[in-house]
Amino acid sequence: MQNVAPVINEARRSGTLRLEFISAVVSLVASFATSASPIPLYNIYRAEEGFSNFGISMAIVSYSVGTIASLLVLGRLSNHLGRRLTAITSLGLLLLGCLLLLDVHDINILLAGRLLVGLGTGLASSSLTSYIVDAAPDKPEWLASVASSQGPMLGLTVGAIASGALVQFGPWPRDLIYLVCVGFLLLSAALIAISPETATPAQGAWRSLLPRVRVPARVRHLLPVAAAVFLATWATGAFYQAFVPALVEDQLHTRSPLILGLVFSAYMAPSVFGAPIGGRFTSAVAQRVGMITFLAGMIGIITAINSGTLALFIIATIVAGAGQGIAISAATRGLLHGSTLADRAPIFSAIYLLCYSGAAFPSLISGELSNTFSLPQIAFGYGVLALVATLFTVLGARNPHTGATGNSTCGSSSTFDDAAAFNPAERRAGETIVRVRR
Repeated sequence: MQNVAPVINEARRSGTLRLEFISAVVSLVASFATSASPIPLYNIYRAEEGFSNFGISMAIVSYSVGTIASLLVLGRLSNHLGRRLTAITSLGLLLLGCLLLLDVHDINILLAGRLLVGLGTGLASSSLTSYIVDAAPDKPEWLASVASSQGPMLGLTVGAIASGALVQFGPWPRDLIYLVCVGFLLLSAALIAISPETATPAQGAWRSLLPRVRVPARVRHLLPVAAAVFLATWATGAFYQAFVPALVEDQLHTRSPLILGLVFSAYMAPSVFGAPIGGRFTSAVAQRVGMITFLAGMIGIITAINSGTLALFIIATIVAGAGQGIAISAATRGLLHGSTLADRAPIFSAIYLLCYSGAAFPSLISGELSNTFSLPQIAFGYGVLALVATLFTVLGARNPHTGATGNSTCGSSSTFDDAAAFNPAERRAGETIVRVRR
């Protein structure tokens, strides 16, 4: 099928933050904050409803399956319907998931609610990240890369901490966080609704629903290492969602929902701060540095779990989180090198497809193994995965081809040099973007 490219509006390429950029970032953060909101509640579900570690792990799988399905089927839809409509649809799916999670007394309700949240997050992952890159200003150069790759991490951090605080100190501990998420999702939808569209919709929406993953040929040589980075880091994030609630209570001897939220955010928050550090290096070097740091953190995490030391666990979690931020941002920067407007939604769909596959399949396996092996033994398995991914990255990381440019297939070129836009050290002249006046 011919890749019909939307034409970029003249909303981008200024030095100021525009409404559409701010709206897209706020909506992306709100989407992922919603996805993290149940984490401090998992121990309550275990205690009050009798959910097992396997059941909680299946909730992570359900969420990941919904996200993967959304990315496969809906990942290119924003190229055809526009960024705004698909973004608002994603926020609507997340809102429905929150409403369903207001009444969790059966594992099937939890699984169904997480499935809806996964569908919404998957659509948000492709549409809102593309919206961010479309609307980002020229200065600073790294802003689009960091905002699109680390907005989810910021959202997960905010969602986990806010949920932990509301569960521990607020009224209606099982419901209030979902009501707050509904409010922010409505606010995000309103912001998107009043924001300008950045891409002119193109024909072929129904054909775009056929599952198809496309990464431009010029960056396909980067995909194996990027896949290793995404798989190992997001698998660990899923481990934190599925098993850290039980670990914090059973191995580290605290039942505080706020502590649980803080422990989870200790993995996510440093990712946001680690990402700009990676911008000081080439994509390949940053991926190596990030994964080595990530592995060092995982070694500390496993040591802390076996010794029952909460302080060491949190410190090692921060180190691993910073490492994943450096590595994920660098891998994303490499894959976006030379991307056209039409490329961005499919590229982000491929990125998040790899990420959520990394979250789903290890969670499915570890959930089954949780009936046989102890949680420290399962954590050791994730450490082995981190070691393999780090070795593969150190040996195989490569930079994008510096001479690559992207071209659309509808008679107008729309090139976007990632090295120039996202890394000042690799700045190149010669960016051509076809614009139409609103």
